[in-house]
Amino acid sequence: MDCIFITLLVRPDVKCNKATSDIWRNWTAKTSLSNGILVLMKKISILIPAYNEEAALESLYHRLGKLANDNKSYDFEFLFVNDGSRDKTLDIIKEYAETDDRVAYVNLSRNFGKEIAMIAGFDHATGDATVIIDADLQDPPELIPKMIKYWEDGYDDVYAKRISREGETWFKKSSSQWFYRILQKSTNIPIQIDTGDFRLLDRCCVEALKQIRESQRYTKGMFSWIGYKKKEITYNRDPRIAGESKWNYIKLFNFAIDGITSFTTAPLRISSILGAIVSLIAFVFIVIIVIKTALFGDPVAGYPSLMAVVLFLGGIQLLSLGIIGEYIGRIFNETKGRPLYFIEEYHHSKSSKKTR
Repeated sequence: MDCIFITLLVRPDVKCNKATSDIWRNWTAKTSLSNGILVLMKKISILIPAYNEEAALESLYHRLGKLANDNKSYDFEFLFVNDGSRDKTLDIIKEYAETDDRVAYVNLSRNFGKEIAMIAGFDHATGDATVIIDADLQDPPELIPKMIKYWEDGYDDVYAKRISREGETWFKKSSSQWFYRILQKSTNIPIQIDTGDFRLLDRCCVEALKQIRESQRYTKGMFSWIGYKKKEITYNRDPRIAGESKWNYIKLFNFAIDGITSFTTAPLRISSILGAIVSLIAFVFIVIIVIKTALFGDPVAGYPSLMAVVLFLGGIQLLSLGIIGEYIGRIFNETKGRPLYFIEEYHHSKSSKKTR
């Protein structure tokens, strides 16, 4: 990750033509001149998935701007991914893009969800490193320089672990901890606990994630699955600066199911073991009934006990079928081979060019 130095020798008697000046402008957009040596600046893409975040964008943009101004040795790209917002989120982003060359945006054709919005951002991020941050400012942008420092030290994935989570209920925090611990114990992949999407990824990590084109994505697990050299930093998570969370408990439950079925087959194994245990108990119970009836003449229990056993076995069967159905459903969705997303509009950073 060393800087690239290019010595520029200029003859004073030679004038630059238009082609030369255009090349110079392209270079100076990403370089700085120090003691006659042209230093190629590294580019940091800050990826912000946004869905109905109009109330938070002004504060976010102000803090990102301050971050870039305080770290002028890097070239920054603010890449917004508008995930089908129904408020003025896209209009506000376009206003920023008109006056700020650092702003780029991807406008998805509809709401695909945050996981798909992130892969769309990876596909369009142009930086040497990419930082993922939520638009609600629960994750402080002021932590990014510390991430960059560790990245310069040679780490490929600098992730932020939450020490505390302000503004969230006890049940949400507790259920999140339970989920991460269950997932960690049921898979051979080292899943980071109490860690979200807020992290810096080297270009090699971004390229690896771009190759994973699963439609039902659990990106937090993918960060661990791809490997590479990782570094943990800790922080206290703030409450949302504005607006309200887009995640309700039903969505969180579905997200947890996606995470478990994406990275472990433990539920299938558990259902098999449970089925074997129930079958063994049923066999022992039948043997006991036969012996008691044949040797002692005890009458066989009637309708209530029969119904209890039938309902119990029926519940176990339905549970097992449901687990199998989750995996079959994932196979069905993946075999369709549909594109992950469609783009309605893309605006490049450092350019006014737009494509549709």
